[in-house]
Amino acid sequence: MLLKDSRYKDARRFEADEQGQVRCKGTRPRVIGPAVGVLEHVVREGDRLDLLARHYYGDDRLWWRILDANPDLSSGVELSLKARAGEVILIPKAKD
Repeated sequence: MLLKDSRYKDARRFEADEQGQVRCKGTRPRVIGPAVGVLEHVVREGDRLDLLARHYYGDDRLWWRILDANPDLSSGVELSLKARAGEVILIPKAKD
């Protein structure tokens, strides 16, 4: 069961195969569209996705919004941006 505000609420569930079995009980990956209304942020030493989310959105749990806008950052689940110092990343507009 997903919360009404879940970012996965519109993701499709896996369907049953020819034998009627569902091999994976869950949802398919959600579609991530292009980021709109973005700011550019130059990554500095010590920046982390959660800290940037706290700075820009007031909530460090929204780090995934920054990751969605910068899919090239995804190389595992690491919040640190140490290896990206000096690069420009996109910060999408906070949703109302």
